[in-house]
Amino acid sequence: MNLGFLLAALTMLGAGELHAQMPRPIPNGVVREGTLSFDGRATTGAFTGTTRTVRGEMSGGRSLSEVRGWVDAPVSTLVTGNGHRDRDLNKSMQSEIYPTIRFELTGVAPTAGEGDSAEVILQGRLTIHGVTHEASIPATVISQPGAIRVRGATPLNLKDYRIGGLSKLAGMLKMDDKILVHIDLTFAAGATTVGSAMGTSESH
Repeated sequence: MNLGFLLAALTMLGAGELHAQMPRPIPNGVVREGTLSFDGRATTGAFTGTTRTVRGEMSGGRSLSEVRGWVDAPVSTLVTGNGHRDRDLNKSMQSEIYPTIRFELTGVAPTAGEGDSAEVILQGRLTIHGVTHEASIPATVISQPGAIRVRGATPLNLKDYRIGGLSKLAGMLKMDDKILVHIDLTFAAGATTVGSAMGTSESH
């Protein structure tokens, strides 16, 4: 690799790291409001599944890179605007056995930012259908009065989480196993219990 290019890239990364830090310490917080959704596609067309029943906490720090936390949502609260499809969704995800979608935040990597907004990579462990994988989610973090808003999106393959039952009527109706997951969470400043045990999962 060209040495000059490498030095320039490292300089830009360093500047982005410094510039992406919020102008004040990040407080502890709990989810005040939030949305977890996904965009899917099936034989019958595109659709979106959404839940606003989201819990979560974060521990703050002097900078974004020190923030840790978790969020989760009950599978049974996801709605797509079609009752029959919602029942199929719960059946495929075995929501009675694996009732919760959960993300454990283990690190935050700032990449760029300006003022009260920063672009980051949320690093952690995503658990769906009893299966846990490492995940990196590009997101925007926005500092608001008394709150922090986090918005991000990441592609996901349902097969990676052993979710089956995506084909119906001998394959005539089929859902694509690739979806796009969105998060939009607002954490209000407040005491937390980050790090408490919230159940077990099967890791792979």
